[in-house]
Amino acid sequence: MSDILLILFTVSEIVLLAVVIFFFLRLRKSETLLSALQSKQEEFIKRLQFNTQLENELVATFEERQNELATLNEELEKRSAELNKLVKLANDYCKSPQFMREIILNGHRAGKSPLRLAKSTGLSLEEVELIIDQA
Repeated sequence: MSDILLILFTVSEIVLLAVVIFFFLRLRKSETLLSALQSKQEEFIKRLQFNTQLENELVATFEERQNELATLNEELEKRSAELNKLVKLANDYCKSPQFMREIILNGHRAGKSPLRLAKSTGLSLEEVELIIDQA
């Protein structure tokens, strides 16, 4: 009977030793898996920080561009108003009798016919001939 007990205790010790070895192997595998997960988490955090930095830079440059666009828009509005004033002045000047008279006289000196001058100025042929005769 003592031999059977000795065999049973030896077998149980061997089984327990195998269980402990199996447990330590699983523990080592879990440690490597945990360290791999930890390194991937650190890499992910670094990428998140980089993305956050890029986003902040994009927002900053977007704000700068918005401010520049607003400034450019104001300048364009000012220039548009100035150009509209100049166009109005040019139209008023083009319609002035003195300017029309100079155009007709210069055209006549350049050898253009009164009919052609009348078409280009929008005046009648008689008005163009009268201006030429008065000069």
